[in-house]
Amino acid sequence: MTSRIPQAARSPLLIAAILVALLTGLPVASVGFNLFLGGTSTTWSHLASTVLPEYIANSLALCAGVGLGVAVVGVTTAWLTAMHDFPGRRIFEWALVLPLAVPAYVMAYVYTDFLQFVGPVQTTLREIFGWEHGDYHFPDIRTLPGAILMFVFVLYPYVYLLARTAFLERAGGVLEAARTLGTGPWRAFFTVSLPLARPAIAAGVALALMETLADYGTVAYFAVNTFTTGIYRAWFSLGDRVASAQLAAILLGFVLLLVALERSTRGRARYHNTSGRHRPPPGRLHGLAGIAAMLACFTPLLLGFLLPAGLLLRMAVGEGDAQFGERFLMLARNSLTLSGLTALLAVALAVLLAYSARLSKTLLAQGLNRLVGLGYAVPGTVIAVGVLIPVTRLDNWIAGQWESVFGSNPGLLLTGGIAALIYAYLARFLAVALQTVDASLSKITPSMDDAARSLGLGQGATLRKVHVPILRGSLFTAALLVFVDVMKELPATLVMRPFNFDTLATQAYTLASDERLAEASTAALAIVAVGLLPLIALSRQISRGRKST
Repeated sequence: MTSRIPQAARSPLLIAAILVALLTGLPVASVGFNLFLGGTSTTWSHLASTVLPEYIANSLALCAGVGLGVAVVGVTTAWLTAMHDFPGRRIFEWALVLPLAVPAYVMAYVYTDFLQFVGPVQTTLREIFGWEHGDYHFPDIRTLPGAILMFVFVLYPYVYLLARTAFLERAGGVLEAARTLGTGPWRAFFTVSLPLARPAIAAGVALALMETLADYGTVAYFAVNTFTTGIYRAWFSLGDRVASAQLAAILLGFVLLLVALERSTRGRARYHNTSGRHRPPPGRLHGLAGIAAMLACFTPLLLGFLLPAGLLLRMAVGEGDAQFGERFLMLARNSLTLSGLTALLAVALAVLLAYSARLSKTLLAQGLNRLVGLGYAVPGTVIAVGVLIPVTRLDNWIAGQWESVFGSNPGLLLTGGIAALIYAYLARFLAVALQTVDASLSKITPSMDDAARSLGLGQGATLRKVHVPILRGSLFTAALLVFVDVMKELPATLVMRPFNFDTLATQAYTLASDERLAEASTAALAIVAVGLLPLIALSRQISRGRKST
């Protein structure tokens, strides 16, 4: 009897892709399963009646404040740099993405040191006006509004990049047509450009809010109780993995709601540029208008990158980590090892998934890639809890089997090890590599595959000899993006790191939590320096795009 299963579905490559996608989705499924275990955890009942309302209220307040802030800053800077010419515009075009190199928790440490009572700002004010303690009131940065400001100035580039592209590609001919009909600049912006860019703006805001919900270091340091702090507290302080998983499931629900809202804002609307010209000539801003535009772009760049980077450099050079030598090298080695291994594995698995979808051309392969793509939207704490629960159960089963056969208990082999931590990183950041590789692979014409097959090359040989040389630059970019994301990742590392195993991110968090901010600056500055690498490449692309228009 002949099998009715299509040959593409029986491909070893597709089977391997299915296994990778299922393993990637396992942590999320594990978290979701624990929603049905509410009756087994007394901790959950206590949390639901005491702190859960605060978690929900703070998370909603963060989303509202950050969403509004990144939309205003991102759209304003995108509109000015895309549609106007003013002093410094060519620099701002690429420099406005630099705040992405500064993790929000690093920003929180820097501004706390800068604005605290013994910091340079308050010290200078007291010296100038002769004030003493109690003579004046200075706002405390370590509050919910302070956390919102940190996120806004770090995450606005998500909106800036997408909105600027939308303004350049969609607002050209339509905007010129509106102006010929007598529409003024402001009215054209609100009635033409802004509605056309709405999907891109919504996507950028959604990305920023996902990063906000996933953050742990900033909200923990500012004592703002959210789901991420609650998950960490339930797991380590209360020792209840079921309660932490249930909190993680609710946080996952928040993220999925954001994704659904972002897609609903797009609906079925499609925006096409029918004019042949993508970019209208920028309007020149003179006098006070030009100065105002320059200040509007310089302020978020100053607060989001220049000032934090300068303060970090000053602290690192002036004081820095007293254990900078051997201890710092060990931390850097740990971070580089984790980041490098994860980046290599992520790129290899991304090639497997993307190439499998290219060959099979089935809905199953496309669905697998979408399943993997959801991982980046899931916060690190959720991934960590989702990995720990099944891995711990597997460890206990292996230990039980080993003891029954050999009469000794080997302990936990996987839990608390580097392998489980890298697995968590892959579950979250594989989507970054997959998106980059898949986008580049789709640009290679299928005729090249046909030509390779006509020369007798198989699938593996075609990938190795034809596609990989063409994709070399994209593979490097994908590896670099994953590398930097792992370097900055804090919550998953805090939850899953092996005993007595620290990275630059955990070192910066630990020292800052102990109020040793100057010592934390060394590790934090290293993270920022590494984060600049992909942004420099992105800035060069923006500059080349400007020259080609």
